[in-house]
Amino acid sequence: MSTPKDDVIPCWIYRSSRKDAMYLYLAQEDDFEKIPKPLLERFGQATLVMEIELHPGRTLAREEVTQVMANLREQGFHLQIPPDIQPHLYQGE
Repeated sequence: MSTPKDDVIPCWIYRSSRKDAMYLYLAQEDDFEKIPKPLLERFGQATLVMEIELHPGRTLAREEVTQVMANLREQGFHLQIPPDIQPHLYQGE
């Protein structure tokens, strides 16, 4: 079964150098311009781990694919935070 082209988003996933299990999903490769500076500072060095195509039928290990896709469309990025971290710490507050 094929997925309509409008429902497919390319995605680049980067690992944080500062926190295990923290990943940044970007709508464009190496496009860190849309990331708030405080988040980037806390994230540390970003290392590309994979490039994938997201679509509503895809399963991600720890994230809801439709939420990731919405964040990529609306803000150009999605932050996957480890379960033991408070999200507001990475939102510049």
